[in-house]
Amino acid sequence: EIKLAEERIEGYRHFINKIWNAARFALMHLKECDPAISKDIDPAALPLAHRWILNRLNQAITEVRQALDDYRFNDAASVLYQFVWNEFCDWYLEWIKSDLYGDNATAKGQSQAVLLAVLENTLKLLHPITPFVTEEIWHVLPGERTSIMVEAFPTPNPTWNDAEAAELAALFMGIVGGIRNIRSEAMIHPSAEIEVLIICHDETKHAGLTSLAGSLKTLTRTSTMAVQKEGSRPKGAASYLYTDIEIFVPLAGLVDVDKEQAKLKKEQDKTEAELSRCQGKLNNEKFMANAPEEVKAKEREKIGEMQAKLEKIEAGMARLVELR
Repeated sequence: EIKLAEERIEGYRHFINKIWNAARFALMHLKECDPAISKDIDPAALPLAHRWILNRLNQAITEVRQALDDYRFNDAASVLYQFVWNEFCDWYLEWIKSDLYGDNATAKGQSQAVLLAVLENTLKLLHPITPFVTEEIWHVLPGERTSIMVEAFPTPNPTWNDAEAAELAALFMGIVGGIRNIRSEAMIHPSAEIEVLIICHDETKHAGLTSLAGSLKTLTRTSTMAVQKEGSRPKGAASYLYTDIEIFVPLAGLVDVDKEQAKLKKEQDKTEAELSRCQGKLNNEKFMANAPEEVKAKEREKIGEMQAKLEKIEAGMARLVELR
C-alpha cells in the first residue's frame, strides 16, 4: 500500500502554477526580444543578481544531471523545486523587476538576456518531470522553435561559476530578511516606507552592501538606506543582528504606540498563562512519574519557546516606551 497525501498533490499543483506564472511574467518582457540574446552572455560584465542566478543555475544543472545519472529522480525533482520556487521566482524575479520596468536600456537588456537564458535552461531541466507545461511554454518563447524534446539537455557552463557572487548574494539576502523580520516583529504596515541604518565593521562586507544599497531599498520598501562602519542604535529603533551586522529601523511615526502596547500586553498575558500551565505539569510528581519521556521533552521544549517569546514581547514593549 502506497501512502499518498492529497496535500502533497496540491503542493505539486501550486508548483506548476508557479512555473506558469513565472513564465508569463517573463514573456511580458521578452516577447520582442531576439532569441540570440541568451547565447552570448558575459557574466563578468553583469551585476550581482545575474551572476548569482547563473551560478545557482549552473549548480542546479550539475546536481540534476548527477541525480538522473544515479536514478535518484526524487533528488532531481527536489533540486529543481528549490531552484525554481525559492531562487528563480522568489528572489531573482523580484530582484530584477526594477530593471525590467525601468528606463535604463543597458540594465533592461542584461536582465532580458539572463532571464531568457535561465528560463530556457530551467524548462529543459524540468521537461522530464513536467513535460506538458514545459512544452507549452517553450513554444511561446521568442523565435521559431521545434519541440523541447529534441533540445540538448543542459550542461554546466564553467564561466557561470561564481563563488564570490554566491557569498555576496547570501549577505544581501540575509540583510533583506533581517529588515523584513523587523517589519513583521514591529508590525509595520507593508506599504509603509521605512528608514534603515546598517552598521557593518567589516571592510569587504561594507563595500558590498554599499554597492547593493539601491537593490536593498527596492526589495524592502525603504526611503533611506545608510550603511556605516561605526554607529549606535538610534532611540526607539527596532534592531536585528545578522552575523556581525546590526540593522536598525527607527519606529517613530510608524507604529500606533497605544494600540501595539495593548496587543503586546494581551499576548504577554496569554503566553505567561501557557508557560505557567506547562511549568505546572513538570512540577507535578504524578505527571513526571507516569508521562513518557518524549511527552516531558515536548513540554520542556514548549517552555523554552514561550520563554523566548516573552523575551521578544518584553523587548518590543521596551521599544514602545522609548517612542513616547
